Amino acid sequence: MSFKQLVLAILTAITAVVVGLALLGSWQQPQIQSRLDLAQTNLALQAAEWTPPDEWEMEELPGGLIGEDVYETAIAQYRESLETVRESLNETQTKLQLSQLENLSPSNLSRVQKLQSVIDKQQALRDRLEVRLGILFASRDRVSEALDIWSKAIARNTTSEDKTTPDLLSNDAATALVLAGLWRQPPQVVPQAETQLQNQLNGWFRYRALEQFYQVEEKPIDLGLLRQSEQKFARKTLVKLVILTAISGLGLLLGTGLLLFLVGQRIVKGEESLLSRNKGVVWTVEWEWDTIAQVVVVGFFIVFFISQVLMGSLLFPLIYALFDVDPANLESRGQAASILGGYFISAIAALSVLYYSVKPYFPLKSEWFRLSLPKGLAWGFAGYLAAVPLVLGVSLINQEIWDGKGGSNPILEIALESGDWVAIACFFLTASILAPVFEELIFRGFLLPSLTKYVPVWGAIVLSSLVFALAHLSVSEVLPLATLGIVLGVVYTRSRNLLAAMLMHGLWNSGTLLSLVILGSGS
Repeated sequence: MSFKQLVLAILTAITAVVVGLALLGSWQQPQIQSRLDLAQTNLALQAAEWTPPDEWEMEELPGGLIGEDVYETAIAQYRESLETVRESLNETQTKLQLSQLENLSPSNLSRVQKLQSVIDKQQALRDRLEVRLGILFASRDRVSEALDIWSKAIARNTTSEDKTTPDLLSNDAATALVLAGLWRQPPQVVPQAETQLQNQLNGWFRYRALEQFYQVEEKPIDLGLLRQSEQKFARKTLVKLVILTAISGLGLLLGTGLLLFLVGQRIVKGEESLLSRNKGVVWTVEWEWDTIAQVVVVGFFIVFFISQVLMGSLLFPLIYALFDVDPANLESRGQAASILGGYFISAIAALSVLYYSVKPYFPLKSEWFRLSLPKGLAWGFAGYLAAVPLVLGVSLINQEIWDGKGGSNPILEIALESGDWVAIACFFLTASILAPVFEELIFRGFLLPSLTKYVPVWGAIVLSSLVFALAHLSVSEVLPLATLGIVLGVVYTRSRNLLAAMLMHGLWNSGTLLSLVILGSGS
């Protein structure tokens, strides 16, 4: 073994440990799926308020679109989410107490600060869920339950008797105080009540709270205008819900049909079927394992991730300082632009490692990194449809395994909360163009074919898909992403067209991003 190979072997072992620790660290992090479920519930609540025109001869919307009892479903989901947050909060507080009993080393102090930051976020989320669950209770004439849950939120944030006005409480506790006053008998309207409800609530919850406020204040004109506004908003929300349902439903239907066709063709035609095309044909690989490790370990895991860390800790802070920008106040547009710029520069750095690693073997055979537009379009679109039922099915099983934990890509949360179209465009460029091109060049374009020197094609598909999934550093995403990677690998090995894998990957990320934008727009 040469010195270079020894160094690469050591770096590979260290990288494996670091990735393992990162996956372990994501174990207790919440998945975004629960937030997505609540966001879809919020859309359904708002859409359910729409009154169809008389000529439609419909008393209510179809249950298949918004659910048979959207309000009870919403209550159940918010209760479940609230219970999950409370359990996670208790666990984190216990960890914090244990950490505070340990030594005061810098590493332990950093851990204490991180745990406290997590606790602050969990407490804020708990209070927000309690406020909304209380509104759901009150809207269903379960006022006593609403007042009980609001009173707990107020009591937790009250440290002295003079803390009885909204401006002296946290945002959610202040909102709970306003809501409790409106539904209490007799009502007690606190100062700045309307402003508090307008600023701290959104969507269906804002409309229900303002409706109660105008009824208590006996403002029929404002109440009428509010209901007119809600009808317009509900109609738009219904359209979004239809689009969201169509994206998943149509994709699931067409994808299932395509899978059945491919399996049937494989049974009837055998080795002449599409699934059997090129299945045993390997690539001509002139390099050894050390070149593979150099590209994947050094290029992707080390150079790519270190580049992102350096830009996040050095380059972008320097830019912020030059333009006198406070990163803490950076809005979604600035965050999205930073993510786009950081990803682009990091990808260029990693692809430079790929280029210089294979340069000694130029010119490469024509089978390497092949791009063909007509065939790529057909294979890419078909692969996307086939992946929909497979990944969704695995995701359902995956949710049961991890029970809402295991972490998620942080970009998903930012995209869900962003309502700025410039930010959304930046996310689209990052997730739907840059990421598919970069990741497919690394994992399908280079890693998968290189592995065929040591394992069969099917083994190369599985191994490259597993590395692809682990590279996202979220333990809960390993199974769904590995499944997606397998479909990407099958598409690439059967078509021998890297453009097909890039297109399929881009379509998948675009569909995910579009769903997030629609769900996030329900506010």
